[in-house]
Amino acid sequence: MSLVLDSAAQDLLFREARSASTFTDEPVTDEQVQAIYDLVKFGPTAFNQTPLRVTLVRSPEARERLVKHMMEGNQAKTAAAPLVAILSTDNEFHEELPRLLPPMPDLKDTVFAERPVREQAAMLNGSLQAAYFLIGVRAAGFAAGPMNGFDHAGVQKEFLDDDHTPLMVVNIGKPGPDAWYPRLPRLDYDEVVTTV
Repeated sequence: MSLVLDSAAQDLLFREARSASTFTDEPVTDEQVQAIYDLVKFGPTAFNQTPLRVTLVRSPEARERLVKHMMEGNQAKTAAAPLVAILSTDNEFHEELPRLLPPMPDLKDTVFAERPVREQAAMLNGSLQAAYFLIGVRAAGFAAGPMNGFDHAGVQKEFLDDDHTPLMVVNIGKPGPDAWYPRLPRLDYDEVVTTV
């Protein structure tokens, strides 16, 4: 074995993990979500940026408001999932940099002074953090159903503000009956990796 992580953990996080379309009604607690975040917050980002923001959609009223912004094929599963999270980026993440990167206190006013620079950095690093979040959901024994099929402007207006950009909506829970679509192919090592 070339990997330190045991085979069961590899299966849980990657080989056997899938994006779920149905879920049981077993709840996902705030304590479980906090445990997920407290694990994945250590994933690397550039300059220790932490632009990811997570909005948990728990109340029936909020869920109804979200479902209307989902593409038709995503509406029923979003309505039925035990928990739904909106993952977004905070384009004003730089305000936290003096605390998160003490050796470079001027960074927020030099490198990240301009909004377009922050938006690009927030999109990249927020997407990294969102990927870590999905792996954390799997590590907690849940399945994630990440979706980009929604009205981004509508979700932003309904749940966020002009400083936050939605990345994805994620259904979270224990997989239900017929939760998986057939596994799709992946590119092989030789198709992806080159050595120079």
